Amino acid sequence: MGGSRVQVNKAHKSRFSSKSSRNLHKTSDKDRHAISKAERNVGKGARAARIQRSKMIRDQKRAAVLKEKRELSGSRSPPRVIVLFALCASLDLESLADDLLSLLSKDTCVVLPGTVASSEYRTRITVLKAPHGDLLSCMEMAKVADLMVFVASAKSLCEETDSNYVDSFGNQCLSVFRSLGLPGTAVFIRDLPSDLKQRNELKKTCTSSLSSEFPEDCKFYPADTKDDLHKFLWLFKEQRLKVPHWRTQRSYLLAQKVGAVYEGNSEKCTLLLTGYLRSRSLSVNQLVHVSGAGDFQLSKIELLKDPCPLNSRKNQDLMDADEVNDTEVIGSLVPDPLNHEALVVENIPDPLAGEQTWPTEAEMAKADEDQKKRKIKKRSLPHGTSEYQAAWIVDSDESDFDDENDDGMVLDEGEDGLPGKETNKYSEFDGDDVSLRLGDSEEETDNDSVMMEVDNLTREKIQDELKELKEAHAADEEFPDEVDTPLDAPARKRFAKYRGLKSFRTSSWDPKESLPQDYSKIFEFDNFKRTQKHVLAKALELDQENCKHCIPVGSYARLQIKDVPSAVASKLCLLSKRMPVTTCGLLKHESKVSVLHFSVKKHETYDAPIKSKEELIFHVGFRQFVGRPVFSSEFINTDKNKMERFLHAGRFSVASIYAPISFPPLPSIILKISGENASPVVAAVGSLKTVDPDRIILKRVILTGYPQRVSKRKASVRHMFYNPEDVKWFKPVELYTKRGLRGRIKEPVGTHGMLVMLETFTINLTVSTLTVNYLMGRIQIICYLVKDVPVNSMILIVV
Repeated sequence: MGGSRVQVNKAHKSRFSSKSSRNLHKTSDKDRHAISKAERNVGKGARAARIQRSKMIRDQKRAAVLKEKRELSGSRSPPRVIVLFALCASLDLESLADDLLSLLSKDTCVVLPGTVASSEYRTRITVLKAPHGDLLSCMEMAKVADLMVFVASAKSLCEETDSNYVDSFGNQCLSVFRSLGLPGTAVFIRDLPSDLKQRNELKKTCTSSLSSEFPEDCKFYPADTKDDLHKFLWLFKEQRLKVPHWRTQRSYLLAQKVGAVYEGNSEKCTLLLTGYLRSRSLSVNQLVHVSGAGDFQLSKIELLKDPCPLNSRKNQDLMDADEVNDTEVIGSLVPDPLNHEALVVENIPDPLAGEQTWPTEAEMAKADEDQKKRKIKKRSLPHGTSEYQAAWIVDSDESDFDDENDDGMVLDEGEDGLPGKETNKYSEFDGDDVSLRLGDSEEETDNDSVMMEVDNLTREKIQDELKELKEAHAADEEFPDEVDTPLDAPARKRFAKYRGLKSFRTSSWDPKESLPQDYSKIFEFDNFKRTQKHVLAKALELDQENCKHCIPVGSYARLQIKDVPSAVASKLCLLSKRMPVTTCGLLKHESKVSVLHFSVKKHETYDAPIKSKEELIFHVGFRQFVGRPVFSSEFINTDKNKMERFLHAGRFSVASIYAPISFPPLPSIILKISGENASPVVAAVGSLKTVDPDRIILKRVILTGYPQRVSKRKASVRHMFYNPEDVKWFKPVELYTKRGLRGRIKEPVGTHGMLVMLETFTINLTVSTLTVNYLMGRIQIICYLVKDVPVNSMILIVV
């Protein structure tokens, strides 16, 4: 063939050739070289960028691990806290702790109690012994532990539990530690035989029996001799320990010395806490929380010379030890009056904030238009019905009020025009305790059901009350929310505060309705998640910057906390001898009071009933307070939640209380004191869910009746109401059966010839056919009534 074009033959199709290379012969030589060169250059550049990026990520990870190792074993890091916990009461922790301290303090002297700096192992360790049987001390030690060492005996036999190595108190503490978040864990096995074969077999048996109780990365060590402990310490100094996430967000200090400075006869004093700062840097302008005391301000921070340095001299005589023991002040920080965070607990409401101002022209024009629209459609409503109450009455129910202007299920109005201000004696009835006892009609208030005089209770009365409480708990679990209509009080008065909901999911409910004046003293966020993100970002930025008003992590400092009650300070000085006293830095807004909601579950070891509004002790992170929670269930597709009278076992509930604001995630341990001198026991465990004062909690009561006569579309029901006025009052409410049938109240039907004059009524069921066997028997017709129970009924006691 002639011409300038040269014939290009198709290359041999190899096994690994691509589609582009097989079609390359279709293009000219010039274009083919340009395309292949460009593609080759792009490929090489992208591959080189990927390699460089992977190398940079590896280098960053290596640098972070090396930095963490240097911080753990360096002189700037605080001593690691090892907590020894005995799984059985027969174990002796004193000898084990002495062996550990003697190994670490071969070349140094112990200056601080329980804290040793070892130049041989290149680490500093604080050893704490958890007292067996003291739940509060064990919890406080677990909150600050870097390594939890569980000590088991190979020869122990606990008959009261299924395991041979863990007793009942050990099982309870293990569940509490899991709820708090376990740090790094290890298991020491003691009392192993000297024979090597029996020793290995018994160790394997103990390991297989206990491995399910601990995390997968937990390691088991024999701990009978000092050689075994030496192997553990040699591995421990290089080990990376995991820390619960909630502890990494706040700075905290484990006080190794607790003192107080009293100023004359004043009821206030200055509390002195000395120790190593951990986790985050602490600002002198920041608020702090002292465990068991409350929230306070700092008056001064003194930086002290480290009494237990890692690079200390090997041969130190007694005079040098005395000089080191004398704390030397290196520097001090004083809060700035302009930046010092104020201790704000309650909001100060403006009494004129709710006053009505003069309306604008646009508002007046809109009001005129609304009035014209309202005149077009006239509605026949009961006498005294407000606009808000009228919104609850659906259009299909308006015909029921045409001939009865004075009857209907709405709130009564008193002389001052406010709903619920009825002077009748039946207006004092509430559904707290009356709904728990069938036929109970005693006049009680919410305060009477919550608070009682303990001084006048004898042992027999306490036993009777406990028996009654258990019966009410069983009845509430079997028949939830079912209430009998009182015989000596009209139902329209007894349930005057309740209202009927057409749909629990879609019906509207104003969260700001009927709130007390004191509810304005709590704080509310416009967007809680956004505020939490902003606060945590600010705290992280403050920790990364070397500010002049902050002390870094690992500093040995003395915190001077001002305005602490003298009685509380003296109590903390006594408590520090048997349990650690911890202080933590508070984030912004965490001293203010709001409504906190916890997701809680009843503890498996607690059998007694837990009633709503009962006094409980909350341990939330490092904080402690006493509250009376209101329990409620959680619904997904609605903004309303149903109140629960008891915390039932086997399912999660939401506990709502007044408490200082905290940012989740935070674990919560709920304790309860059964008697005056009894120690607290674990009642429930859970975690902080959210902070929301607008969460709607509704109380529901169910009125039950029994069918007497059933026709094709009608049924006569008795024992639900006992006078015709009550029947007319509940006409707007729709009725339900447990089989899903719905109906309406038609009219009251009197019964005659009986000893007690009872009233029944006829309902019209919305079904085509209805058999007698379907409705007779145990099937009940239920009326749902809902009452607003705001969380202001709770009481907060900060200790």
